[in-house]
Amino acid sequence: MPLRENRHEGGIVRISRRVVLLAFVASGIGATALTVKSSQRAASSRDVERGKYLVEEVAKCTECHTPRDQNNQLDRERWLQGAPIWIQPVVRTPNWADAAPRLAGLANYTDAQMERVLENGEGVAGMPIQPPMHIYRMNHADAKAIITYLRSIPGPLPGHQ
Repeated sequence: MPLRENRHEGGIVRISRRVVLLAFVASGIGATALTVKSSQRAASSRDVERGKYLVEEVAKCTECHTPRDQNNQLDRERWLQGAPIWIQPVVRTPNWADAAPRLAGLANYTDAQMERVLENGEGVAGMPIQPPMHIYRMNHADAKAIITYLRSIPGPLPGHQ
């Protein structure tokens, strides 16, 4: 490709058309990458909000998975950190769980495990889901939103293991 000469402050600057073209393309790729990252953050934010709504208002996960304070209210400082099951069945029910596991941060679960629990009603590692946990058959988008929300919550706080 021919070089173009420009005079700049007494010197000659040679600019290859390829260099100019590469710079133009690179800036476009950078702008596209920023747009993709921005839309991913927006989608993730929407998933967190949707997941929070499903966890707190629809499935009511907090009722069993959040410890209660001395006034029997949900302890906001230990949100979804796992808790003893406070409700008991009216009729003896085999396999009734004594405690609900920690969900905040989902440190002990993979996305695939949580998807099986939420979408297929299957317990983690092939174990059956223990009552009083509900068996869900959620669609994939709702399950992913819940997983995104639970991963956004900090894990256990020091002194609240």
